[in-house]
Amino acid sequence: MDAKKIINIAVIAHVDAGKSTLVDGLLSQAGVFRDNQQIDAQVMDSNDQERERGITIYSKNCAIEYKGIKINIVDTPGHADFSSEVERIMKTVDTVILLVDSSEGPMPQTRFVTSKALELGLHPILMINKIDKKDQRAQEVVDEVLELFMELDATESQLDFQVLYGIAKEGIAQFSMEKPAQDLSPLLETIVTQVGSYDTSLSANPTQIQVSSLAYDSFIGRLGIGRIYQGTIKTGQSISVARNDGSTYNGKISKLFVYQGLNRVEVQEASAGDIVVVAGLSEVSIGDTIGELNKVEAMDPIKIEQPTMSMNFLVNTSPFAGRVGKFVTSRNIKERLEKELEVNVGLRVEPLVNSEVEGFKVLGRGELHLSVLIEQMRREGFELGISKPEVILHKDSTTGEVFEPMEKVIINVPSEYSGTVINKLNVRKGMMIDMDSDGIRDRVVYNVPLRALIGFRSEFTNDTHGEGILVQSANGFEPYKGEIESRPNGVMVSMANGVSVAYALNNLEARGILFVGPQTEVYEGMIVGQHSRGNDLDVNPTTGKKLTNTRSSGTDDAVKLTPFKKLTLEEALEFIEWDELVEVTPDDIRLRKKWLTINERKRHRNDQKRALEDL
Repeated sequence: MDAKKIINIAVIAHVDAGKSTLVDGLLSQAGVFRDNQQIDAQVMDSNDQERERGITIYSKNCAIEYKGIKINIVDTPGHADFSSEVERIMKTVDTVILLVDSSEGPMPQTRFVTSKALELGLHPILMINKIDKKDQRAQEVVDEVLELFMELDATESQLDFQVLYGIAKEGIAQFSMEKPAQDLSPLLETIVTQVGSYDTSLSANPTQIQVSSLAYDSFIGRLGIGRIYQGTIKTGQSISVARNDGSTYNGKISKLFVYQGLNRVEVQEASAGDIVVVAGLSEVSIGDTIGELNKVEAMDPIKIEQPTMSMNFLVNTSPFAGRVGKFVTSRNIKERLEKELEVNVGLRVEPLVNSEVEGFKVLGRGELHLSVLIEQMRREGFELGISKPEVILHKDSTTGEVFEPMEKVIINVPSEYSGTVINKLNVRKGMMIDMDSDGIRDRVVYNVPLRALIGFRSEFTNDTHGEGILVQSANGFEPYKGEIESRPNGVMVSMANGVSVAYALNNLEARGILFVGPQTEVYEGMIVGQHSRGNDLDVNPTTGKKLTNTRSSGTDDAVKLTPFKKLTLEEALEFIEWDELVEVTPDDIRLRKKWLTINERKRHRNDQKRALEDL
């Protein structure tokens, strides 16, 4: 493929704006699929968790051909927790398609991904999606995007962006609301016109490729994925690699691939402008520069925003440890986290210091970012104990002032619930930025400390009866806001080992909300429910009914239990307090106290009380 006939684009947007659906349309209209081929919706979301959660988690590549021009497409995540996936690929593309919902307008993540594109000098193409909505306000949304560009200090040429309107699920893009179109040709024409042709002289320059992503093949090993910024690359070519730390090493390209449709196709040579997959470099990492043998010129490293939240990944020490998991030791956990670091650039791992249990401190971009990793490890056969999520505070080296990460929260709720939501955000040290109402639903914008939002989402769902919408995005750092009220309820903790029985659980229902049902194995220190009051309550869920020799009418009626609350992984992580853990195994998610026996918990509470008195 001639270098001047290659264009690289990325599709960026807030979550649920229609990125993966638009890519489906581009692939379909480019003839990638056979006429009789069964195609799943959001074909790029191939990961099991992406399918189950209905979101894009990893940036992925594909390619189409339009009028003799090859267009490499990168589908990116829209959730704020996976913004590192967007940051690392932004340098590999020539332009971005910015998708914005015709009724929602620019959302928090829209600001983040747009700022990254503008910083690199890219000229986004704006597509107002879902114009078939009854409440669409496309023209207002265009003005809001223009205001956003101005707030982000876009240049004059960037402010003069091309606007298209479309319905991604129907594969339609058009230049105006008044002139309907039949397909995505207007979008493709805009891409070709805006980007233009590559400078053919770049292929004659020394080879320079920066790795932006990694993959693994069980037959040929680690694969480095990146854009050829200049020169050419050939199978069998000897090259040098400049690492992020400044060191270099030599290697040889064993195999070379490019993208065609959804597939990697092996080639012997590729030229400047293309996105390639190289094999044979077992030590290659994200940000490394591949260049001429002994003459490699390192490119600027890929900059990634710092993590905002941490959790401790501990060896599972519960009485049920090792029953179902295949990987249970600290060595297993360490190897798996090191493997994850190779591909997950937004992640950091630190050894735990002065910990009673072996484990690691894992730092990420948010609860969802870390819970996706935990869920993946669980499915692979790992057993873990996970601590309460903690935000990462920053201390000014000169003034000593402590700063904490903030989140911009946009809430859309029925008007009758807005008072409750506003009150709870105020208690959590939130600051209202804006509020608007149409008499039916209220739209509220808040600036809230990230730590205050841990555990808030489940409360929000209950308070709004599932009718509220909450989206959030990082909003910088501000001075520490002080203490924030933690979980108001205590928990019911099992004081016995055994199997839970319906008779005992029936008696406990009046004390709170149960997390286990009958005939469930429990152990001492395991959390079996939420107490209705603020203190922890030690209970025995294994106590059966005392049997006697006499019977009377009505005493042996069957026990009818209210269905127990089965916590998801995210709900469990939000629920726990500092002295509790989530026990994660391939089969179960349990809650437990760090210290299992009553005496151990009393001793640690007393130690904590004395420490506070000493302060």
